Amino acid sequence: MLVCIYSPELELFVIEATTTQLRKTALNSAHRRMGAKMVNFGGWDMPVEYSGIVSEHLATRTAAGLFDVSHMGEIEVRGPQALDWVQFVTCNDASRLIDGQAQYSGLMTSAGTFVDDLLVHKISDGHYLLCVNASNQDKDFEYIRDAGRGRFNAHVENAGERYSQLAIQGPRAVGILARFTRQPIAALKYYHFLRGEVDGVNALIARTGYTGEDGFEIYFPPEHSEKLWNALLDAGKSEGLLPCGLGARNTLRLEAGMCLYGHEIDDTTTVWEANLGWICKLGKGDFLGRSVLQAQKESGIRRILAGFEMQDRLIARDGYPVLVADGQKTGRVTSGSPAPFLKKNIGMAYVPVESSAPGTQIRIGIRSQEAPAKIVPVPFYKRAR
Repeated sequence: MLVCIYSPELELFVIEATTTQLRKTALNSAHRRMGAKMVNFGGWDMPVEYSGIVSEHLATRTAAGLFDVSHMGEIEVRGPQALDWVQFVTCNDASRLIDGQAQYSGLMTSAGTFVDDLLVHKISDGHYLLCVNASNQDKDFEYIRDAGRGRFNAHVENAGERYSQLAIQGPRAVGILARFTRQPIAALKYYHFLRGEVDGVNALIARTGYTGEDGFEIYFPPEHSEKLWNALLDAGKSEGLLPCGLGARNTLRLEAGMCLYGHEIDDTTTVWEANLGWICKLGKGDFLGRSVLQAQKESGIRRILAGFEMQDRLIARDGYPVLVADGQKTGRVTSGSPAPFLKKNIGMAYVPVESSAPGTQIRIGIRSQEAPAKIVPVPFYKRAR
């Protein structure tokens, strides 16, 4: 059975499926007790919103938001050649990491396209924790395992069942979380992490996030999920913290210009096309897809991911066609929605390189209309530091 839910704040329809076949995080019952609207997201029964997407989005921008992101996948690589294995399957240079540091990277196909995007955490010289997208966890694990099987002296584990993950994001996140740990989290640098206790629970605390705000992602054993969820919600209530669903997480990451697998990146897009050349380190040595990416860098690309802003009140939704001046279809919107904090209608799309300069006029096919839009720099939103 499917139920269609309409969100009037964003003019957005989402599909809720019965949970018979869906996977659940350890907080599933808590979300339902709180009245969250639940949806099928990548095979997981997840909250899309509690009080409303816009209110949750604005709370995260101005105060703090708490997200259950336990559906994300964790893969661990351990052994003497753990680094070699990670280097072979990803495009960034993990050899630059020090213990307690993370990096954004791409899990590459031999064609130089994305199996997934991920975060690589260096625990130690022989131990790396990879955080991958929820719907891709099993696929990613099998791909990484098969790509390095018999090649490297290390072991790969699909470790997602051992982790829950909470994300506390926003300008007041550090102050709220600091009440529950003796660790010096205020001094922790962006994309660094440490091990410690949060409210007495052993955890890995990373200064990372997917919202464009300051904040933390906390990894810990699932049996402590409700304890930490409730403690953070209670402590943050007076600070304006709200529980947030995947709807706000999506609009926040779009304002911040962050890619979403299956939208901006997939197995048909390369790092150069996705405007992610900064995560591709061709000089680090051999890795999957390197020769293709080297050749594409030398020959150039024909399309590139760009941000755009609508010039009227119409909203460009995912999948809508993108047209250039002569009316020819040149691509499609990869992500598009209202931007609650910016109070604009924005989106990202692949366009011809020659049409990608800021200020370039494009048109978006919206039903029977061709709505005007212009290319703008990404990210759309950047927090003050």
